[in-house]
Amino acid sequence: MAILTENEAKALMQKALSYSKADECEINLNGSDSANIRYARNSVSTAGNVNSTNMAISSAFGKKLGVTTLNEFTDAELEKAVRLSEELARLAPENPEYMPVMGPQTYAPTTSTTYIKATEDMTPKQRTDLVAQSLQVAKEAKLTAAGFLQSTTGFSSMMNSKGLFAYTKYSDINFSATLRTDDGKGSGYATRDYENVADMDTLKFTKIAAQKATGSAGARAIEPGKYTVILEPAASIVLLENLWGSLDQRSTDEGRSFLSKKGGGTRVGEKLMDERVTIFSDPARTDLPGLTWTGDGRPQVKRTWIEKGVVKTLYNSRYWADKQKIESIPGPGPMIMEGGTQTLEELIKGTEKGILVTRLWYIRPVDPQTLLYTGLTRDGTFYIENGQIKFPVKNFRFNESPVIMLNNLDALGIPERTVSAESNQSALIPPMRIRDFTFTSLSDAV
Repeated sequence: MAILTENEAKALMQKALSYSKADECEINLNGSDSANIRYARNSVSTAGNVNSTNMAISSAFGKKLGVTTLNEFTDAELEKAVRLSEELARLAPENPEYMPVMGPQTYAPTTSTTYIKATEDMTPKQRTDLVAQSLQVAKEAKLTAAGFLQSTTGFSSMMNSKGLFAYTKYSDINFSATLRTDDGKGSGYATRDYENVADMDTLKFTKIAAQKATGSAGARAIEPGKYTVILEPAASIVLLENLWGSLDQRSTDEGRSFLSKKGGGTRVGEKLMDERVTIFSDPARTDLPGLTWTGDGRPQVKRTWIEKGVVKTLYNSRYWADKQKIESIPGPGPMIMEGGTQTLEELIKGTEKGILVTRLWYIRPVDPQTLLYTGLTRDGTFYIENGQIKFPVKNFRFNESPVIMLNNLDALGIPERTVSAESNQSALIPPMRIRDFTFTSLSDAV
């Protein structure tokens, strides 16, 4: 039952709504069918398949809200869950920020881009073959691999008592692999995430990780300090996602954001980054599709958040938009950063002295009001001189703000799709050459 068609989802939610006696009722119905293979020490360790369908029922009396969830959908269980959500709502205190559910909305269709049948139709043998290709690379290079491959098909839908209905079906295949030298002193990493299984080339991506692992063995220690760095997309995404996750109107208005001005007001409209920095979201992009509706029912459309270094748009909750009498703008879907025309190899070739960073890891906030973060490099860090990679270097701890980083932008490469190892979110971003990136100390991490 995990994957329901649009008509099946609609019929089930209409049945649940038919039991409602609340002032307002909203139903969210989601399902997924996911299969995976995990491997470590060059052998498969687990393989599994998980499918589930879940419904959340929200009932409201005035500003008092109660929510129940269920995964059994007989008429009796549906009515029981609706009654329970109503009982909880009557017992709940009033939520002063409660917003009435929305009426019918118009959404652009996205299932044609978010869902690929070939991914849903993947067989256990296809997944095994993809993992076998990755393991073969590791064994031939005398490296030790650990990785994870998962394919998923799912749907999301919602309906409420004011007539709103939304439905999207999606597919996804996610892969990550870490390869180590036998002595544990060299490490490489690769990760990708696509809608279409045809895009997932585990052989190619594992070869990249193998080259990183072999090349990073015997790393030398160099002094921490400010360096020109080339951040590969798998490295920069974990800083950039903290930037676009901070484009919140309320925290800005309340003085809690890097966009808040001392004494009041915001820095929206100011040029805060290099003029080559333009970041937007667009659910209609075929190379990075997203849902055209959000969890609270608002339509998701193309929006430019930062244009030529100027912060143009902030997102908000429906409550805050209503309170401030401003446009209601939901948070972004998958983000896209415009890039340049150079390949990663061309960026390296054009670097007199610098450091190539494969990945940043264990990102933690230091100062929310300047967006200062700390973390570690890992899985392949290399010293560049006169346009060539000269030798691997020991990993560093860094202290850096994505705002300062994008002010010190030196060059942009061709955008490519990557996925965050911190949040598992996908993005389309370029490799970047950055001046004066701050490394504060050495790390024994590999």
